[in-house]
Amino acid sequence: MLNEHDIEIRVRYQETDGQGRLHHANYFTYFELGRTELLRAAGYNYRQIEAEGWMLVVSEISCQYYLPAIFDDLLRLRTTVVEARGARVVNTYQLFRGETLLAEGRSVVACIKPDGRVARLPKALRLKSEKISE
Repeated sequence: MLNEHDIEIRVRYQETDGQGRLHHANYFTYFELGRTELLRAAGYNYRQIEAEGWMLVVSEISCQYYLPAIFDDLLRLRTTVVEARGARVVNTYQLFRGETLLAEGRSVVACIKPDGRVARLPKALRLKSEKISE
């Protein structure tokens, strides 16, 4: 099971604040991109999950900022699944410029049915998640 995945992201001008630094809210957008691409690299995607009757929703998210990312920086985001069982997936994130750690984050994503009821993770994710916890 793929439980860690890296992507490159270049900071775009519209993502920055008046000082040319990546706006704090956009770190969460990057984390979303990391989760989406990790899932895709593992052979699954959000469209499939929703078509099969599940939704994955963020129930908790946080970010610790260390150093700013600047317009046109090429960044590397590492997304890691640290837990995936029951009805939730816990991910951590590390955002780097070169070898310099700029920020770290964590999210909890809950699995629900379209009517809002909590549901166990889809079987394909559950099977993969069992391998993570070994």
